[in-house]
Amino acid sequence: MSFVRACGQSQSSLWLALLPFAALLLLLIAPLARLALSGFTGEASWLGAASSSWSLWTPWQDDYLRWRVLWSLAQAGITCVLAFVLGLPLAWVLARFEFAGRALVLRLLMLPFVVPTLVAALGVLALWGPRGLLSGWLGVNLQDTPWLLLYGNLFFNLCLVVRAGVDALGQINARQVAAARSLGATPWRTFWRIEWPAIAPWLMSSLCLVFLYCFAGFGLALVLGGQRFATVEVEIYTLVAHELQLGQASVLALWMLGLTGGVALLYALLEKRLAAPSRVQPLARRPPQGLAQWLALLGALLVLFAICALPILAIVWRALAAGWSTWVTLLDFEVAAALWNTLRFSSIALLLATLLGVLHALAAQRSVLWRAAAFLPFVVSPVTVAFGLLLLYPDWTASLPLLLAAYAVLAYPFVAKSMAAGLDSLPPHVLNAARTLGASPQRTFWRVTLPLLRPALRRGMAFAAATALGEFAVTLFLSRPEWATLTTLIYRRLGHPGAASLDQAFVLASLLMLLALLAFLLIEWPVVEREVPGWPVAGNVPMGELRHA
Repeated sequence: MSFVRACGQSQSSLWLALLPFAALLLLLIAPLARLALSGFTGEASWLGAASSSWSLWTPWQDDYLRWRVLWSLAQAGITCVLAFVLGLPLAWVLARFEFAGRALVLRLLMLPFVVPTLVAALGVLALWGPRGLLSGWLGVNLQDTPWLLLYGNLFFNLCLVVRAGVDALGQINARQVAAARSLGATPWRTFWRIEWPAIAPWLMSSLCLVFLYCFAGFGLALVLGGQRFATVEVEIYTLVAHELQLGQASVLALWMLGLTGGVALLYALLEKRLAAPSRVQPLARRPPQGLAQWLALLGALLVLFAICALPILAIVWRALAAGWSTWVTLLDFEVAAALWNTLRFSSIALLLATLLGVLHALAAQRSVLWRAAAFLPFVVSPVTVAFGLLLLYPDWTASLPLLLAAYAVLAYPFVAKSMAAGLDSLPPHVLNAARTLGASPQRTFWRVTLPLLRPALRRGMAFAAATALGEFAVTLFLSRPEWATLTTLIYRRLGHPGAASLDQAFVLASLLMLLALLAFLLIEWPVVEREVPGWPVAGNVPMGELRHA
């Protein structure tokens, strides 16, 4: 009887996985295979564009492209070092001290993850670019320097290291620390001998993600990198959109895929070590004692404010300083059309992503391999996805279904991972009770499982909505001019000369940031969760599952 039941469950999982598998196969795996074919053969004739034959090692033999690859690696590595040096002390302060507003600070740390990349780039320009708030006050101009891009990378990724550090320090066993101190160990020695070995895998895991996000980032590098400090992702876009050198772009994209895949594999190995948390008695947080601890807390809050909050406030400042005549442009037909496109594209993509994510999570309950497949859209950069779709489906390049499908594939892993985490923590006795009372699997899902997992579903949908709202790379590759969204409209304004166009870009960025903040409130707003005896609250999305377009 158990064998028959197992066979029935396997068939059910197979049917549930059919739609997500088709989406991954047609919109991710097949385009990557087509991209690999173009990279190895040096041809991209499907679009009718001539491209010279390139070998796989050409990017390392050409001085210009070698500089692009090495700079992409360097800026990601430098960001990792800066995020670690700043993030570890900040995490320790937030994890060990109890102070008024601590919960609010931890919630606001999520804010950079839902701010679109173009909005963040404009915030950096508002601070350090021409006519910037800080650059004008200090008399410096960081335009055409690497510091703009590094600062933008820190805005996005410092919070990831801090949150990972806070979570890791919460897993330190207070009994071990007390034993070390009772044996005469100093606080410094206790940290390196007891705390550091426990938190190192967490921090290394977060740094792998920082490297991935910086190395495969597109929006920040496009706006802040300039001509000299643009990354490989920007070079791929330039080769495709402006030079029609599809063979060269394929080779670069193939190298990017290999390098990001290697780092993603290292991240997966580190995450495996963190997959089975143990029961510990965490150290109790205490209010700061003495001048040194209060100064440490104040310094930590100032650093977080300077890196994670100032760019957002600078956008608001520049938008308000633009004047009423600039704000009136929000009533233009072009802006209204872009806003409508943004809302409808994001809404349709969210519905598709929710359907794919729920089906993927349900099917992944009995398959470790299928559960790991949800990470595929996180590993591949949006530029690589869009370019692969461009090569594989040239006749569908300017079609709305392909654009929306690409949006959904990049966003649905958030729903899948959040739902999978919730399903793992469901109490078996509740579901078994429903089944013994005669409820069918479908009725059990709708009446028991889904209500219990509503917080997890809501959180995953919120991250998916934020991803769709800020999607930029796919839109540049696959969209028509009449399908312009707020992100592409901001980019157009940045390409126009003059202060008026820049002011309009800041106003549009404020509008897009408002939409992102609404998604942020949807993510972090406290919800009343149904309590079930023996079931821990589910639905939290691990920091490692966040992604920047």
